[in-house]
Amino acid sequence: MTIKNLLYTAAVFLSIYILSMAGTGCAQIGAPTGGPRDSIPPVLVSATPKLLTTNFKGKQITLIFNEYINVLEVQKNVLVSPFPKTFPLIDFKLKTVTIKLKDTLLDNTTYAINFGNAIADNNEGNPFKEFTYVFSTGKTIDSLKLSGAVIMAETGKADSTLQALLYRNANDSSVQQRKPDYIAKINPAGKFTFTNLSEGVYRVYALKDGDGGKTYNSKIESFAFANADIVVAALPDSVILYAYEEEKDIKKLPVATIRPAADKKLKYTSSLATSMQQDLLTNLELHFNNKLKVFDTTKIIVTDTNFNKIEGISISIDSTRKNVSIKNKWPVDTYYRLIISKDAVSDSANNLLAKTDTLRFKSKKEGDYGSLLLRFSKIDLTKHMVIQFLNGAEIVKSIPVTGPTWSDKLFTPGEYELRILYDANNNGIWDTGNYTKKLQPEKAVTLDKKLTIKANWENERDIEL
Repeated sequence: MTIKNLLYTAAVFLSIYILSMAGTGCAQIGAPTGGPRDSIPPVLVSATPKLLTTNFKGKQITLIFNEYINVLEVQKNVLVSPFPKTFPLIDFKLKTVTIKLKDTLLDNTTYAINFGNAIADNNEGNPFKEFTYVFSTGKTIDSLKLSGAVIMAETGKADSTLQALLYRNANDSSVQQRKPDYIAKINPAGKFTFTNLSEGVYRVYALKDGDGGKTYNSKIESFAFANADIVVAALPDSVILYAYEEEKDIKKLPVATIRPAADKKLKYTSSLATSMQQDLLTNLELHFNNKLKVFDTTKIIVTDTNFNKIEGISISIDSTRKNVSIKNKWPVDTYYRLIISKDAVSDSANNLLAKTDTLRFKSKKEGDYGSLLLRFSKIDLTKHMVIQFLNGAEIVKSIPVTGPTWSDKLFTPGEYELRILYDANNNGIWDTGNYTKKLQPEKAVTLDKKLTIKANWENERDIEL
């Protein structure tokens, strides 16, 4: 028998065997799953010097774990308190982490090296969360704490990208001139805690450190300050900081910009979109592709269906000379014609519209909107509260709270975030703070539950102020 025939015969017998096994209902044989995933973080076996050592005089700390480990993103994860002038050298090999101190240690001071999530096992990356090695150069371990929260004043929300800063023996300019003595991370809920503090008087701040200098040196950095010194004593203390940017971060345009060439044809679009319906609450907008040199409002008219001109219409152009607004108090469910003469506008190349245009449209119905009733409780009119409606980051409506109820029969349907502004100077807008003048920002609170406005629906909400 040839080799080819032998292989063929073997294949036939193997196929018959597999089919017979499938018919008997025998258990199937599969690859092993490997068991459940390891979710146990590393365990510290020993520390030299040991944890909570007093009268510390050394320059090196050794940590040994029960399994192979990694130390990840040291500069991002590890915090040393008090904050050192020179950051320690942190290295690892197999199961050992080595910390070499480069800074001259202060006398009679408790130090804490918080690793955050830096230490993790080598195989699965399970972090040894918030492990802190504590030692003292004095006879005792300081154990006092200072806790608090940072709230973004304009929104009432937390921002965990800020850090809390703590200073000893500080004056007003310390936060602008030198690094803090202690730094604490801010969690997603906006809370922070300084640990292993001694009794004393401190100054506390919060900062989104744009340049990594750990000092407040730019008005576009998010910043917060306490009105007075904080006394840390035997009883636990707490502080709330309200962060703000004194100036908005306006990105600089490139020095040289290439302007797109003007289109050879002058064209426009309108805010009517495909439905050709005009919102009752906004202006009718025309957007031209080229900057207009000629803009003749007498040749842009709004009429009824019988071509009778509607009086009281206001037409204006913005500073870019590309956007035209047609303002009117639009009655509900009414038909209109917008007539734009061919020579009503022209661009810098003297291009006119291709022809005289007539846009036929109608205003929306009352049923296209929702009615809204807000009921306020616990009103304090001396706080000048303002209720703000937000669509994303945009404030679409801002209403002073002047009584127990507020209503609107024509509210644009959609989902809104509600924010309460405590408008201290009663000017209707949020005002930022100023550290030089020791002026705190105005405060706002964003409500947890969003408001959904349905069309042709009576929408109501109770709000406790």
